[in-house]
Amino acid sequence: MTMADWSALPLGKRPAGRWALAARFVIADLPQGRRLIENGEVVIENDRIIWVGHRFEGDVAARYDMGEALIGPGFVDLDALSDLDTTVLAMDNQPGWKKGRVWPADYAAHACEMYTAEELAFQKRYAFAQLLLNGITSALPIASLFYRSWGETVAEFEAAASAADDLGLRVWLGPAYRTGGVILDEQGAMQPVFDEERGLAELAEAAAFAGRVHGTASGLISGMFAPDRVETCTEALLRKTFAHADEMDMPVRLHMAQGEMELQTLRRLQGVTAPHWLDNLGLLSTRLIAPHATVATEDDLARYAANGVTVAHCPLVSARHGSSLKSFSGLSAKGIRIGMGTDTAPPDMVLNMAVGLMANRIAEGSNTAGSAAEFYDAATLAGADALNRADLGRIAPGAKADIAVFDMADRMVAPRIDPIQTLVYGATSRVTRATIVDGRLSMRDGQVAGMDLNHARDQAQAQFNRLVARYPERTFGHPPVEEIFPPSYPSLQSEPSS
Repeated sequence: MTMADWSALPLGKRPAGRWALAARFVIADLPQGRRLIENGEVVIENDRIIWVGHRFEGDVAARYDMGEALIGPGFVDLDALSDLDTTVLAMDNQPGWKKGRVWPADYAAHACEMYTAEELAFQKRYAFAQLLLNGITSALPIASLFYRSWGETVAEFEAAASAADDLGLRVWLGPAYRTGGVILDEQGAMQPVFDEERGLAELAEAAAFAGRVHGTASGLISGMFAPDRVETCTEALLRKTFAHADEMDMPVRLHMAQGEMELQTLRRLQGVTAPHWLDNLGLLSTRLIAPHATVATEDDLARYAANGVTVAHCPLVSARHGSSLKSFSGLSAKGIRIGMGTDTAPPDMVLNMAVGLMANRIAEGSNTAGSAAEFYDAATLAGADALNRADLGRIAPGAKADIAVFDMADRMVAPRIDPIQTLVYGATSRVTRATIVDGRLSMRDGQVAGMDLNHARDQAQAQFNRLVARYPERTFGHPPVEEIFPPSYPSLQSEPSS
């Protein structure tokens, strides 16, 4: 059979009939383990992989040859950014409490939504497109509540479900909710505040939403529970969250052991660290996904290991703020499952693997600690297993046809060695040529089905600029934007003329 024209394949559609995707390199998950096949191919029918090997001898409707490329499982992002990333504002602008990252009391009294309903819906769609561009096929969205009136709304997640269906992205969805927060009093000291009734009402709405969307869009959309950061949660909220999750068999993602503010707040309120507190409540379990573990103690990690908690490792965003997991190899040795998340822009999973590998070797003081393959497995197999989905994160007969194709002939990728090592050490996700989800071509050569990315990028920037302009409202002392986020170098226009 002659090779079909890949560029003629309709974007956003499944190819008709049984079809084959061939390339120089294929990652295969076989009964004997994960293997690299050179000059291999994957055969897909509807939403499933039905065969992987060197050459399929059966009938196919079409065969597409990707040439010097790597075909692998799509990435599973356990902490996928789903808004316009405000953490990038904090990279050179610290301390965070002076830069709008903690509400002052006079703003908290009348906190409002910084985005319109239309803007909230747009940012989900835009973020989902970015995930597809980076070879991410499964995602658990995360967004900041700093610019929200309290929690996320069901309405915006209805829009998120629609966007995932339209664009072809597999997602676990659930609005973030909380029963409390941390504000700055008149002296600038951090004080916890709580409104348990409001948080429990939002949890009830989130549970109803999760049950309603679970399994929709031909299985692309699943429900999840996403209580906000642990220091914003009360015991009642967490107990009810896990009771719902147990009843509905859904994952819970809860950010904890991730920062000093959290650590100080939990010790002040509960007398122990967050993992210790949840263990005392009997809530640590295999359904819990816990980003980021960068301030986890040895005792915390022992509790994670004993209860089967998955750590969502997001090394890029952590490193940007001067922290890291201590360490990937150390947690692995304790038997803790580690999946990967991006949690920042760009949602570049390849770059995350590279930063994670470097940070791990620095933390361990060894140039042999960890490997490209270990991080690749974390970004695929471990994430899928954390979601109890043995049909994701792998290329194997019966698995979902969730696939990422990477260009191994990119002019910036040379010299090439082993393709996985080349990808992690010498590339970024910008070499992603195609992303296939559920057998559907969701992204090809930088284009996402049903979206004008150039226009969307301009819209995203304009929306972000409007948000930044409102930062003085919610920043302690209400300084001007120029003081909150000064430029790296003084603007020429601000200097006096000679």
